[in-house]
Amino acid sequence: MQFSIKKVLPHFLVFVGFILLSLAYFSPVLKGKQIYQSDIKQYIGMSKQQTDFKASTGEDTYWTNSAFGGMPTYQLGAKYPHNYIKKLDLALRFLPRPADYLFLYFIGFYILLLVLKVDYKLAALGAMAFGFSTYLIIILGVGHNSKAHAIAYMPLVLSGIILTFRRNYIFGFLLTTVAMALQLVANHPQMTYYLMLLVLVLGIAYLVDAYNKKLLPHYFKSVGLLVIAVVLALGLNATSIMATKEYANESTRSKSELTINPDGSPKEASSGLTKEYITEYSYGFLESFNLYISRIVGGGNNEDVGEDSASYDFFIGQGVPALQAKEYVKQTPTYWGSQPIVEAPAYVGAVVIFLFVFGLFLVKGRLKWWLVGGTILSLLLSYGKNLGFLTDFFIDYVPLYNKFRAVSSIQVILELCIPVLAIFGLSRLFNHFEKDEEKLTALKYTVGITAGIAVLLLLSKSAFNFVGPNDGYFKQNYGQQFIDALRDDRKSLYTQDTLRTLVLVLLSAGTIFMFLKKKLSETLVIVAFAALILFDLVSVDRRYVNNDNFVSALQVKKPYQANKADLEILKDTTHFRVFDITDGTARASYFHNSLGGYHAAKLKRYNELFDFHIARNNMNVLNMLNTKYIIAEEEGEIFPFTNTDANGNAWFVEALEEVQTANQEIIALDSLNTSKKAVYLKSQNITANKEFRVDSLASITLKEYKPNYIKYESNNSNPGFVVFSEVYYGKGWNAYINGKLEDHYQVDYVLRGMEVPKGKNTIEFKFEPQVVQTGSSIALVSSILFGLILIGGLYFGIKKK
Repeated sequence: MQFSIKKVLPHFLVFVGFILLSLAYFSPVLKGKQIYQSDIKQYIGMSKQQTDFKASTGEDTYWTNSAFGGMPTYQLGAKYPHNYIKKLDLALRFLPRPADYLFLYFIGFYILLLVLKVDYKLAALGAMAFGFSTYLIIILGVGHNSKAHAIAYMPLVLSGIILTFRRNYIFGFLLTTVAMALQLVANHPQMTYYLMLLVLVLGIAYLVDAYNKKLLPHYFKSVGLLVIAVVLALGLNATSIMATKEYANESTRSKSELTINPDGSPKEASSGLTKEYITEYSYGFLESFNLYISRIVGGGNNEDVGEDSASYDFFIGQGVPALQAKEYVKQTPTYWGSQPIVEAPAYVGAVVIFLFVFGLFLVKGRLKWWLVGGTILSLLLSYGKNLGFLTDFFIDYVPLYNKFRAVSSIQVILELCIPVLAIFGLSRLFNHFEKDEEKLTALKYTVGITAGIAVLLLLSKSAFNFVGPNDGYFKQNYGQQFIDALRDDRKSLYTQDTLRTLVLVLLSAGTIFMFLKKKLSETLVIVAFAALILFDLVSVDRRYVNNDNFVSALQVKKPYQANKADLEILKDTTHFRVFDITDGTARASYFHNSLGGYHAAKLKRYNELFDFHIARNNMNVLNMLNTKYIIAEEEGEIFPFTNTDANGNAWFVEALEEVQTANQEIIALDSLNTSKKAVYLKSQNITANKEFRVDSLASITLKEYKPNYIKYESNNSNPGFVVFSEVYYGKGWNAYINGKLEDHYQVDYVLRGMEVPKGKNTIEFKFEPQVVQTGSSIALVSSILFGLILIGGLYFGIKKK
């Protein structure tokens, strides 16, 4: 194989172009600014303790005490030994955030289209159509970084799989392994799961094709290689995957032992999340059209409708100063679909959809059916509860589907499939597989369908009431006149964007028509579509993610400022917990060991305790969690209430009460004096006496406290049972008495308890998760194995060429 600068140069230029485009869209990063992402703000609050610990000790901690009473850091950015694929990922993300993710969108999709043998100019065009898809930009705006990260590597995984099916076994295997390993590094299991669904559709399309062409041996050989590649990719990420799996069994994503709700009503039986929670964000049928017409149901929950709006006129009419009215209308609730919160429409693009429909008429074979199958599957599943029979089937019978919520996010699959077929449609326009008459016929049908839908929606505008789910609330606060103005603005957006789509469709159709009439060259057509797609997508993207989203780097790195209550509490150098009832975010976790926090996968038992007792201010429970301070608000002033009854870090109890079920255990905490008595499940097999003599001289004192290590000293003239105010997690915390490993148990639903012999004793708790040690060993072996395969594969692959 000979190196050819002529072949490489175009790809190099495209590579540079993607870098420039990524930096141009997020240009404030060039001035040192950083994007303000609400979810990342929460993440910084949650991970502050482990970050500080790493900075001060150089060690990683896999446990934090700063949120929800304590939880593993596996889903809070934990770093593991021998995770070399992560180093490759960091090297690929060399641009400042979030330009790095946009660049990954571009380059991954570009490689996919090259693998599909699309000309590099069209591949670059397709990459822009994919990268600027509104949903992919919006998730960067709100800080769904791991989701964006996982989506960005999807095209690369598909590239490896397709290469393998195309008999390029060596490079297909190597690319699949690396891409899949990178995909897993992103640590967003939901996106990986959706990718798997798309791969299944791809596999079926190839299987049918292989059967028809009598190529089944090649098909199964490819599948075998791909399975090995995936296993190796799993091995490269062994620690993260094993830790996540272990944690998932203990988190809210697993089956509850409870059969009742906090109000005593029967609890819906589920092996994962409840159906109501899973389908809370379900796409509406009419909302489907916002893939094609961006604000068909009003855009986002808060949208700037500007001065030329009925809402602005309303505020002016109410005597609001012009400057103030201008600020008010920046937060106009224009969205009138049925989802609880929508930042922006998942707009794929009028031009891209037009080309997709065009491609439906010209593209033939397995590729088309794979892409159409993936598109339809993702659209149908995104309807969630609005297409209950299908969603219920997946929740009840398809493995792991019930582990994920926000079903509408499966639309990432169609957002990947549609641009691929759109570019293939354009590609077919330029080749000679079909006659010009066939292409012209395809164009007529495409215009009839796409423009016809837009015209039909324009004509049927009066059929819609433009009523949003929260309009009752707005009416109560602002009156009927505001609601009337709001609906006028929603109608206006509906009309504007439908006309916008219609114009873009006609311009797209005109471009193809001119080409077929030999009035435009192939290059000019590509340039015209590049301009149309960029205008179409970027102008919509900029409505929601633009320079206004950027702030100083300091503001991002230190997103919370201590209030009076925080400052007062921080004067206390002992170890305790804080319950902030004024704020349900990760703010308190940034400053204190908090009972609250912000995370989608909390420890299940703690979450249940929170719902049953903490949220109801059960002081017995707050005491057992060593809640020394409660941040409250009165007459607009935030202050720290000091709870002098908190049980402290650990205490001897006088009695143990055994119960048979989790229901009994959590209900027992209603009236349990947790400083005197502890309750436990029979399955804990505590063999100690149930009554203890605790004299006035018995003591247990905290000597050292780190996120992953706690040391106590006890002194008791009798054998006793100690309850610790720390959250129980049996998959990593080990307890030692005088250096000897001893059993400890789960008591009081979430806490640790253990028998302590009489006399003076040193008690230590160390977080030593076996899963990290085992996973790291597997990752190391997998890395060595893959390194050898990579060297051998490249040698033989290049030699073969």
